[in-house]
Amino acid sequence: MAPPLLQLTGIKLTFGGTPLLDGAELSVAPGERIALVGRNGSGKSTLLKIAAGLAEAQDGEVFRQPSATVRYLAQAPDFGDFATTGDYVRAGLGPADDPHRAQYLLNHLGLTGDETPTTLSGGEARRAALARAIAPQPDVLLLDEPTNHLDLATIEWLEDELARSPSAMVVISHDRRFLERVSQATVWLDRGQTRRLDRGFGHFEEWRDQILDDEEKEQHKLGRQIVREEHWLRYGVTARRKRNMRRLGELQDMRRRFRGHKGPEGTAALAASDAQESGKLVLEAKAIAKSYGDLTVVRDFSTRIQRGARIGLVGPNGSGKTTLLSMLIGELAPDSGTVKLGTNLVIATLDQKRDALDPEESVQHFLTRGAGDWLEINGERKHAASYLKDFLFKPEQARTPVKELSGGERARLILARILAMPANLLVLDEPTNDLDMETLDLLQELVAGFAGTVLLVSHDRDFLDRTVTSTIVPEGDGRWVEYAGGYADMLVQRGSQKFDRRGGEPKKAQAAPKEPATRKEPAKKLSYKQKFALESLPGRMEAASAEIGKLESKLSDPALYAKEPAAYQKLAGALDAERAKLAAMEEEWLELEMLREELEG
Repeated sequence: MAPPLLQLTGIKLTFGGTPLLDGAELSVAPGERIALVGRNGSGKSTLLKIAAGLAEAQDGEVFRQPSATVRYLAQAPDFGDFATTGDYVRAGLGPADDPHRAQYLLNHLGLTGDETPTTLSGGEARRAALARAIAPQPDVLLLDEPTNHLDLATIEWLEDELARSPSAMVVISHDRRFLERVSQATVWLDRGQTRRLDRGFGHFEEWRDQILDDEEKEQHKLGRQIVREEHWLRYGVTARRKRNMRRLGELQDMRRRFRGHKGPEGTAALAASDAQESGKLVLEAKAIAKSYGDLTVVRDFSTRIQRGARIGLVGPNGSGKTTLLSMLIGELAPDSGTVKLGTNLVIATLDQKRDALDPEESVQHFLTRGAGDWLEINGERKHAASYLKDFLFKPEQARTPVKELSGGERARLILARILAMPANLLVLDEPTNDLDMETLDLLQELVAGFAGTVLLVSHDRDFLDRTVTSTIVPEGDGRWVEYAGGYADMLVQRGSQKFDRRGGEPKKAQAAPKEPATRKEPAKKLSYKQKFALESLPGRMEAASAEIGKLESKLSDPALYAKEPAAYQKLAGALDAERAKLAAMEEEWLELEMLREELEG
């Protein structure tokens, strides 16, 4: 096995008396792809900064191979005195690196290279920093939330770009689908310590749940053992004093372990306040359109949204998602067409820009809108500190200024205020930004189980697949189309694997079939060939999945790339081909199954 390029051992760091890192470890071998996961505030970013040499631990050892190059993507990049984004990215290249790669990456991340850093938005600054980090193809890439502020098309492009990169990687992200596709191993940072799973993120949650379950059983077992020992000390037959002292010492040690056990952090308790039920028809748009100068953002779009629907809007940045959303809820008038809102609508809106946040305002004042210490939730008075606790805030944070909160805490605070408002129509523009996976799970359950209606803009493919009942996407030239189901369902129906980053049209756009001169009667039943395919495809898909598992297992060997790079590339190519074959079979099976259901009525 090749020696590690980067190794952290026994890393300890304490802030304010509470250990943030307590013996954390991280080892990165050539070619490894590691997902670093954990709750918000668990110390993931701090551990990555220590690995990059930008922060120091109070104890422990950090080893970096002297010849290895390491690049780090920070959440808040520093542009220094660089005049343009192009200068900033090119400055990260080494003497032997390809200077054209910097411009290639900038273009694919939606930048020209001529932007002045002082005028960049937060998202643009992150994209420039991402280009600088990956341009030199370093030995080790340390990426902290690389998908933040990227649209779906760019996230999928980044997945492909990282798959081709020879760099070893440690990635922090809350995007499940992204982690599943880029990782081969997972390091879990929990309560200051790390555990490693030599499998990708797709296997992490089952493994984590098993660990926590075993831990809970062990703690229960320890508690029963303490009870037995206390009973022996009080009522047992008196033995030699030396033996009694030994067992007393063991009991005291067990008590210390039991009291000192730090269980996993709690999860937020998300629940929306109920409002009076809306009318059955929530909104109806007929042939609405919106243009800005020569740019047509929405052209001739119509939809009817019924109570209980959960509608997702997806598409590249700049395609007009927020504009369309604003027209649908009546905040923006269309240039032509009409929007009719249903009766009894009570709307609660989450703005992706978080414009409602005043940095100087206290957490409690923001939550209650200055109304004091109490809130009314579903007809019951609840103290603000108690309600904030449901969203994982400590009591002392109630008086804390908003500017002192982390990104994740700000996201939870906005959600807390939105969900405290009675509503039967939730309008959520990028609600998953900065939320950890546990809170994402709860938000998903809330959206999926909400009794009212939800309009949702998101770039989180996993979240969309788990929540929405239909998906609205741009098809280019201002045209928008609504598809049944989530993101994956939309891709199958759309006949496109990915979005085009430059306009929303399918990458694999197919020419429309010509209308035959004589229209044939539709088939009354499946052909023999279709029926055979429908019956045989599940077995073939299972075999392909098994082959993918074998290939992934072989590629998970961190020494393979160092010892046999040609074999590694051959296996990686075979894995890509097998995944493509499986995707094609899944699409064929879904189309045949839908056809069968249609024919059978």
